[in-house]
This record gives sequence, C-alpha cells and structure tokens, in this order.
Amino acid sequence: MLVKNFRKDNLEVCIFDTRRELGRQAANDVCQAIKKALSLKDEINIIFAAAPSQSDFLQTLISFKEIEWEKINAYHMDEYLGIDKNAPQAFGNFLKEAIFSKVNFKTVNYLDSAALDVTKECMRYERLLNNNIIDIVCMGIGENGHIAFNDPPVADFSDKFKVKIVKLDEKCRQQQVNDKCFTDINLVPHYAMTLTVPALFEAKKLFCMVPAITKADAVYDTLVGEIEEKCPASILRLHLSAKLYLDKLSASRII
Repeated sequence: MLVKNFRKDNLEVCIFDTRRELGRQAANDVCQAIKKALSLKDEINIIFAAAPSQSDFLQTLISFKEIEWEKINAYHMDEYLGIDKNAPQAFGNFLKEAIFSKVNFKTVNYLDSAALDVTKECMRYERLLNNNIIDIVCMGIGENGHIAFNDPPVADFSDKFKVKIVKLDEKCRQQQVNDKCFTDINLVPHYAMTLTVPALFEAKKLFCMVPAITKADAVYDTLVGEIEEKCPASILRLHLSAKLYLDKLSASRII
C-alpha cells in the first residue's frame, strides 16, 4: 500500500508499507517506462545496480512477459577490484544471477574486474556509454548516501569522467558486511570501478529503490540536507525525471 507520495524539489518520493510492495511498484513503473521508450525507438539502454536492496524489484521486473528484452542493452554501474571474477559478491555475477541470465537481452555489457589494465577498462566502458544514450537507470542509495560507488570522499557532481577507479570508504565497506555479502570487513575490497555521478545523471529516467532501516539516515540526508557531495544521492533532487521508492523503515526519519 502506498503510504505517502510527495515531491522534494524535482524528485518524486513514494513510500510503501513493505519492501515487497516497493519492489512491485518500482518494477511496474520501470516496465511502463521501457514500453514507452521502445515505442519511440528500436532499442534502448538500461543501467542496473547490484545490491540486495534491488532483489524484490528485479524479481518482479523479470516476470513481465510483455517487455521486449531482445531490444534492450544492459549495463551495470560498478564493480569491485581485486576480487575473484567468479566470486558471488562480484556485482556482475550478482546481476547475472538476478536478471542478466534470466531474460534475453540484446546485449549485456559487463565491467571487467579482471582486466589487466583497469584504467583502459574504464576508458573502454566510458566509450561504450558515450556511444549509447542511457534511457533508464535502476539504482539504489548506500548507507553513506552513495550512488553507484561514488562515496562522499570521491563523489564529484562535475566529474570529467564517466567511469573511474575509486577507493571505497569504511562505511561503504561495512555496508557490504551489513548486507551479508561478506562475512568480515577485511574480506571487502578496498577499490572499485564505478560509473560517475554525471554518467548516471545523464540518463533520461532514474528509478531509485531504497528499502530497509539501515538506509534511514541516508534517505534523510538525501531529502532534507543540502544538495552536495557530502550526500551524493542528494543530486537526485535536481534530475528532471527521477523517482525514489522507500518503505516505512527507510522512510522512518521523514514520516
């Protein structure tokens, strides 16, 4: 059930009773956006986030039989460095299990964490993004307010790059333990590749799914604080077509 719906600057905010309801509505809205985009052109490009917060959304999205997946090019937004390419924690593997192997995309475009030259890999992926206009981003917000792996210390709203190497801050690394992706913070990589804030912001539509009590502070900072890199997700309030989906737990500090 929809509990509350309002706008903060340009950002539409929807609060639901449960994370399952959140995921269902977000998936329905993304499905409609996909169908509308495909009514205007032959193929579209979508970026997906890899995180447990996205699971309810992704499970519902792949159930829609009317989506013409074969006309969609899929991308993912960040990837650990220094992790075995077959590790289940690798974001490419998460997305492969959750959606990329479940439906018939036209193409699936992975960030290669095993690349011998990571800088060149970032440049390769940036060229890919430059050559393909992103129609939709499906994303979340981190406990520290990050979007993708743009943590507060490295986020740059005017970044000159679309893909870069970043050092993960400790709160971000601890979140991976809190999410039960790793059993100990010492196992969490220190570095990653990430799409930058401008790369995400260029998308025509942003859908941001943020359930759970662990995100309550980040949601508060996103909606109540200043629009600044200290809370990277605050930039969502300036996008012309962005929607934030919360449950009562993640919204607990604003309702």
